[in-house]
Amino acid sequence: MNTDLRRRGAALRRGVLALLAASVMASAAASESVSLTERLLRIDRATSWKPAGEIRVGFATGHPQGMVRIGQDFFVSSVQIERPTVRYPEPRGGFDRDVGAGAGRLFKVGPDGTRLGEIRLGEGDSYHPGGLDYDGEFIWLAVAEYRPDSRAIVYRVDPRTMTATEVLRVADHIGAVAYDRRTRTLQGVSWGGRRFYQWRLGADGRAAAPVVTANRAHYVDYQDCRSLGSSRMLCSGLADYRPSPPARPFSLGGWELIDLRDHRAIWQAPVLLWAPSGRPMTQNPFDVVATPNGLRAYFMPDDDVSSIYIYDIDLP
Repeated sequence: MNTDLRRRGAALRRGVLALLAASVMASAAASESVSLTERLLRIDRATSWKPAGEIRVGFATGHPQGMVRIGQDFFVSSVQIERPTVRYPEPRGGFDRDVGAGAGRLFKVGPDGTRLGEIRLGEGDSYHPGGLDYDGEFIWLAVAEYRPDSRAIVYRVDPRTMTATEVLRVADHIGAVAYDRRTRTLQGVSWGGRRFYQWRLGADGRAAAPVVTANRAHYVDYQDCRSLGSSRMLCSGLADYRPSPPARPFSLGGWELIDLRDHRAIWQAPVLLWAPSGRPMTQNPFDVVATPNGLRAYFMPDDDVSSIYIYDIDLP
């Protein structure tokens, strides 16, 4: 009897300690997200972005889409295009192009640019992974057909084992997702970020019907997004602007902070950085973290022969 009581007491203590540890981790994560949000709100057009390094990736990356840094490693989603899509002269069945062909992958990249692992994601015509998010335990991303208004599969990936679990299917192209683990809320953005999707996930992981909202901001198309907690999401993207001839078209990148209560952009700033290739740094994958003096941002704008460019922002 005494032995049984001791076992129960030990189990109770372990449970209490686990709850306390979880509470401390949640508080730390919330504090970090608030700190990051506060720093982002201080960026403007006059902000100085200082080059802080370049990691040359040592393998063909395809067309990178999303990126998160976990520890010292980077996890990068990418589409390997085997046959490009072809636009129709006129829409067919609600689509402006055919499906093309390719393969979706998630790479694990070491701090020196070496490939540490990869998995293939998607099925059939759904081969285009999008922007991704990390909730402290799992990576979340969608793999869609490579055309607007199509369909997608949302996955949850364990970065330790590089195994994927299907979460839900969507009758639209989902180009980026963000997940708030505390509220069990999954955010998605459609092709170019023109529509927001919001799903509540139950304790069993099942998704309720989405709430769909039109995006009222238009100056950049979202490519990669991050949940910041506290009903905030940061999205990175770009748009091509075509002045009247003979002026050449140009691409402008930017970041937007979204209030998820009404999906309104509450802060916007251009990111006036371009890679040596001429592409905006916000051409798809990015990540950003708070530092003691401000922010550190990571960008991976180029296809196939890629580098991860690192920039620091010092804030007063």
